[in-house]
Amino acid sequence: MFKLSEIKELIKLLDETSVHELEIENEGSRLTIRKPGKTEVVSVQAIQPAPAAIAAPAAYPASVPSAEPVPQAEPSNLHKILSPMVGTFYSASSPDNPPFVKVGSKVGEKTTVCIIEAMKLMNELEAEVKGEIVEVLAENGQLVEYGQPLFLVKPE
Repeated sequence: MFKLSEIKELIKLLDETSVHELEIENEGSRLTIRKPGKTEVVSVQAIQPAPAAIAAPAAYPASVPSAEPVPQAEPSNLHKILSPMVGTFYSASSPDNPPFVKVGSKVGEKTTVCIIEAMKLMNELEAEVKGEIVEVLAENGQLVEYGQPLFLVKPE
């Protein structure tokens, strides 16, 4: 858990930089501080235990995006395969192996489409729908968020 004095110090440091958001995970807690305009917003939530990850606001101000990407229009008949967790996306079981699927691949409900690594555990993700992969939305080795679309599938 974070101490109030630590949170106040982080807010003060964030206020002195051009960084607009800071997120820290430590000992089963996640702290997010956002700076919309002149007001600081602080939220602390419990999460599953994970290795500590600290973002250094002063050292990497360019790493915080200034605006959200504009979502592209997608046909409503396509099924999105979403990430069930935060982790690292891997398109193959090892760097030497071909990807599980690519654009044009036919998949069934139990077809493995990728691996999401979270907390050093490799989690195979299944398509859960029968159809054809029409787009791969994540890059190999990319950090993905919970609920992030990873694939678009044209259902059969």
